[in-house]
Amino acid sequence: MHKQAAIGVFDSGLGGISVLHDIRRLLPSESLIYIADSAHVPYGEKSTEFIIERSLAISEFLLAQPVKAIVVACNTATAAAVTELRQRWPQVLFVGMEPAVKPAVLASQNGKIGVLATTGTLRSARFAALLERFAAHVEVMTQPCPGLVELIESGELQSRVTRELLTRYVEPLLRAGCDTLILGCTHYPLVKPLLRSIIPEHVQLIDTGEAVARRLHSELGKQGLLADAQQPIDHFYGSGNVQKTEQTLALLWPTPAPVSALGF
Repeated sequence: MHKQAAIGVFDSGLGGISVLHDIRRLLPSESLIYIADSAHVPYGEKSTEFIIERSLAISEFLLAQPVKAIVVACNTATAAAVTELRQRWPQVLFVGMEPAVKPAVLASQNGKIGVLATTGTLRSARFAALLERFAAHVEVMTQPCPGLVELIESGELQSRVTRELLTRYVEPLLRAGCDTLILGCTHYPLVKPLLRSIIPEHVQLIDTGEAVARRLHSELGKQGLLADAQQPIDHFYGSGNVQKTEQTLALLWPTPAPVSALGF
């Protein structure tokens, strides 16, 4: 694989843009190919079999571009499909996402941690294993957030409806005394400013985008695949309503970016 090849990133929609920002900051010379599978957003309500099928199809598309690494910028898709992806293409670097349980445990002052995530992530064996490994001595409260991904996908980052939904999900965790909240879906950091205005100053928000970018940098470096200094070229693809995806992307990405139809 040539080191100037792009890095592929995919999510069920535009949530992975939060991860893309961290990748761009840490790896400014890398070209990026992002796929928003918005026709099937959110993955958190889909079956494991369906998520595996979509993840395999999208990865096959990315590898044909070609890309030198694939970031599964979705907690639900990582939990459901990353093992299958690594078995199918053992020579390919796949970097996945998982809720930041370990950093949250280290950050919490009172040992009470709240997790905002999709239903799919919270019911996964991968999440259960994270809790068993890192959170045995703290209190973890989980909160599924149906409807939130769809609002973010529609570009409602500051709307009254989004504020009301966020407040409804966060208030039980705050009443329970949580001093640390894990943003367990890549969409959720995109409404971090709104969330910050709802919660007390002392409550910490933890997500994993920066850690994923650091791991990607490290693994590419080990393989001698970090790009030489260049002006990167970014490409965006979407399934479903591409015009709508493009409109929301304009709110999330610093430069104008057309979205091409994925076609499957």
